Amino acid sequence: MNRIDQFFQQRNEPVLNIYFTAGFPQPDSTRTILSGLQKAGADLIEIGIPFSDPVADGPTIQQSNKKALENGMTLRLLMEQLKGFREEVQVPVVLMGYLNPIVQYGIEQFCQDCEAVGIDGLILPDLPMYEYQIFYKEFFQKHGLHNIFLISPQTSEARIREIDANSQGFIYMVSSASVTGAKQGISQEQLGYFERIQQMKLKNPKLIGFGISDRESFQQASRYAEGAIIGSAFIKLLEKLEQPEQDIKNFVESIKQPATQSAK
Repeated sequence: MNRIDQFFQQRNEPVLNIYFTAGFPQPDSTRTILSGLQKAGADLIEIGIPFSDPVADGPTIQQSNKKALENGMTLRLLMEQLKGFREEVQVPVVLMGYLNPIVQYGIEQFCQDCEAVGIDGLILPDLPMYEYQIFYKEFFQKHGLHNIFLISPQTSEARIREIDANSQGFIYMVSSASVTGAKQGISQEQLGYFERIQQMKLKNPKLIGFGISDRESFQQASRYAEGAIIGSAFIKLLEKLEQPEQDIKNFVESIKQPATQSAK
């Protein structure tokens, strides 16, 4: 069974998915961050594949992509760095990126290498569903990779139902018609969207991303979905790491701890 499915079957509290960009802040940071997140108690880990034009991402993640590329990070180097990471990391791990680098890599080879190193799923925002079904699905399924689609407040109910029918693992629920990045609070408009999706009773778990940055927004989002995704706020932490393992532990605990504990 895919680790993502296994995890969601066993979960009993809100799910914290942490995103970071491969090759940032240093070319060899990937394994250190993965290990730190595992030890800190992150539930899922999302590794960003650096790309020159990350259209869904705000300035913080865009800058991390730029720095990672300057550091010499490539998809092939990432695959090399990931070899053996399953010896120390058991939580589900997904790769998030854009289609161009994967096409250049070779889709079948990419899926084969993902399986070999232990990747569980893929988030490819610019992969059209039609192309996925016709050209990619057989390779994803052959190598045990879940394809995770995104929905937004503008996605129609018919489209959401179609995505739910064709998704595996979970649905990435984009919180607003915007790019990634920490924002001040969750608006009433967003809450209305969250409630609308909650009432649809989708078969897949949902994780809310874009604008989730602290314990308050994480807990608020988790009332309407199985959990949430934090990216930009974690990237900002990585920019100023002093003691990687402890700093990452403190960050994850600050998100997951109940208010009474974090106030101590």
